[in-house]
Amino acid sequence: MTYLQSPAERYAASRSRAGRPRLEAFRAGLRFELDPFQLAACASLEDGNSVLVAAPTGAGKTLIAEFAIYLAMQSSRKKVFYTAPMKALSNQKFQELVAEYGPDEVGLLTGDTNVNPQARIVVMTTEVLRNMLYADADLLTNLAFVVLDEVHFLADRFRGAVWEEVIIHLPQDVRMVSLSATVSNAEEFGDWLQAVRGETDVIVSEERPVPLEQHVLVKSKMLDLFDAAGLAGTHRVNPELVRLAQAGGRPAAPRSGSGRRGGDRDRGRSAPSRGGFEAGRMDRSEIVRLLEGKHLLPAIFFIFSRVGCDQAVRQVLRAGVRLTDAREREEIRQIVDERCRTLLDEDLGVLGYFEWLDGLERGVAAHHAGLLPAFKEVVEELFQKKLVKAVFATETLALGINMPARTVVLDKLEKFNGEARVPITPGEYTQLTGRAGRRGIDIEGHSVIQWASGLDPQTVASLASRRTYPLNSSFKPTYNMAVNLIEQFGRERTREVLESSFAQFQADRAVVDLARKVRQQEESLNGFASSMVCHLGDFTDYSAIRRNLTDVERQSAAGETGARAARERRQRELASLRKRMRSHPCHSCPDREQHARWAQRWWKLKRDTDALSQQITTRTGAVARVFDRVTDVLLGYGYLVQNAEGAVALSPSGLILRRIYADRDLLVAESLRRGLWKNLDPAGLAAMACALVFEPRRDEGLIDERYLPKGPFREALHETQELWSRLDDLERDHKLPGSNPLAVGLSLAMWKWARAGSLVDVLDEAEMAAGDFVRWTKQTIDLLDQLSVVADDPVGRTARQAMDAIRRGIVAYSSVA
Repeated sequence: MTYLQSPAERYAASRSRAGRPRLEAFRAGLRFELDPFQLAACASLEDGNSVLVAAPTGAGKTLIAEFAIYLAMQSSRKKVFYTAPMKALSNQKFQELVAEYGPDEVGLLTGDTNVNPQARIVVMTTEVLRNMLYADADLLTNLAFVVLDEVHFLADRFRGAVWEEVIIHLPQDVRMVSLSATVSNAEEFGDWLQAVRGETDVIVSEERPVPLEQHVLVKSKMLDLFDAAGLAGTHRVNPELVRLAQAGGRPAAPRSGSGRRGGDRDRGRSAPSRGGFEAGRMDRSEIVRLLEGKHLLPAIFFIFSRVGCDQAVRQVLRAGVRLTDAREREEIRQIVDERCRTLLDEDLGVLGYFEWLDGLERGVAAHHAGLLPAFKEVVEELFQKKLVKAVFATETLALGINMPARTVVLDKLEKFNGEARVPITPGEYTQLTGRAGRRGIDIEGHSVIQWASGLDPQTVASLASRRTYPLNSSFKPTYNMAVNLIEQFGRERTREVLESSFAQFQADRAVVDLARKVRQQEESLNGFASSMVCHLGDFTDYSAIRRNLTDVERQSAAGETGARAARERRQRELASLRKRMRSHPCHSCPDREQHARWAQRWWKLKRDTDALSQQITTRTGAVARVFDRVTDVLLGYGYLVQNAEGAVALSPSGLILRRIYADRDLLVAESLRRGLWKNLDPAGLAAMACALVFEPRRDEGLIDERYLPKGPFREALHETQELWSRLDDLERDHKLPGSNPLAVGLSLAMWKWARAGSLVDVLDEAEMAAGDFVRWTKQTIDLLDQLSVVADDPVGRTARQAMDAIRRGIVAYSSVA
């Protein structure tokens, strides 16, 4: 295993690996020279290794993935899977690869999109690959490389476990290209990859491809965060900022509450109140004009609130800001007309299309999850073409989408995390400011932090200097994971697999090394066992007799002076063992001694392996203990069955659960088994599936069940809620975390949408932005799709009808890659 961190190390390594013919051919086709870390990673791939590359946003990590694709395409049948954490990233990468290799060579699988899955290059979400591995899909044949883009998503508490499942279960001959933001424990993560995947080079670069100049905006003056003589790493803060902080940050400004903007009225809220900025703070339109005057556009303004983003756009437009000329406006209109031509005219008003278009034509837009996906994609395209110059975005924009800017503006250094307002972390700061600086365009990027009361320049400097954050596992066994692993490996082997998780690795690094050694030695044991197979009988049994005989003979020789009764007992035992040995069929085998040599190796290795296994069982196995609790629940409900010898296998219901990939997997499977949904019509089943996947925001109110559809739906809902309650009690009895109650806040809107309700009525009923409605509808479709496959009729047939009923209008339009 190799760690390459410093520029000198990476350069030396790339030089020592020079002359690789495929790398040289790849380089010859590029219009630019590779950076040392790119050279080192590509050379490692050509050497036959896997790589973990941790580097800042925009450093060029994806070029290493492109080289892996290039290597695979040099062989006649090899394939590459490119995984991304979000569908938007998958769609973007799919379009890029189609442009490079043509539509026949590239496929796309994102759950709701299935394009050319037999292609040699397939882009997919990580969940799709995980499901393929559990199903042992034919598409895995000839797989040479898997790219795990944004692999630091492994730390995501909701979806992170999927990355670990993929890493653990990929065939050992598949090489991995893991691309990560700069994390502080890349070496630890690399050690785990080495343990579970084999030879892996870890290549860490902390150098931004475009230097970052950092500023604090005080009133209308942009001050450097660090003084001219200082470097970011030395925390030498600009003395002028320090003096401002000591003076309360209000040089020659009116006291709080007496200013023209109403003092601190917006403190603690994610969006400013109408006209509500702290005294002396510039409003967004003034900042846009300031940046335009300093030639610091295009810019991304990160505002940790969707409402705040929309308000900022309206504020800038009301101020008369126009950042485009006539030619640019014409090009913007052409692109918008082309991308949105299939939207229904009657839907344009409710989608805010005309206000959105007005902003685009003036070079201003918002970008957040509440926007229709098609609108977000247009904003991204126009920003990349330098037609939109100012984007007000939530932090989701920082997660991998290719939208670099010249400047990033941070309105605040804290955000609401769902429970309280908390400071942003160094990792979040790095992700956000990573958008500043367009490689090949800018000689430097700029970050601008707007001054706020209580701002501590030293804290900002610390954020700006710590470019890394730790990658911590969020892995935990689920019911679906348990039945899939037990079906493949059995219960005991599954416990060993879970010992190989990064979660367990971090809890006890030694366990994963022991577990890997046990697996390796078990493979050797199987080889030794094959070599000692005898056509006359069971040579393992025969060799056990010989071992016992040898042991007793040694005891007898050592105990010649012992008691007479003991000597006589050993003699009788020796006579019996010799008789059994001579009468065993294998004793007359002409290859007996050759088999015996393999048997001796087998017994010695088995003794060592058993000792290692005992060490593992005596260590703290937190992940395996959770698995045992999950298994006990499944045994209690009959999804697993246990025979007289204690072996565990899947029941017919367990085989159904194996194909349900949902957060409420056991609740879904148990509802199907009990027939709770058999009387639902397509609209009712869509509403039920929505209740199972929907997660309301804290500020979304609860719907009164009296307004939910009556009849079969209401009855099925109550039965499903009662079942959830019993399952939740059982889980907590088994010291499992349980789950949240069903959320029916969107069910009525989904029911109306399935019954051909108009978009305006449905969004009004949902009290939800179009983008949110599309996202939840797609998740509902994903669950319905699973039901259509695993459920018997009538539920399976109804699920197919429900999918057709809700995949229409803006939902169908947003499903197009």
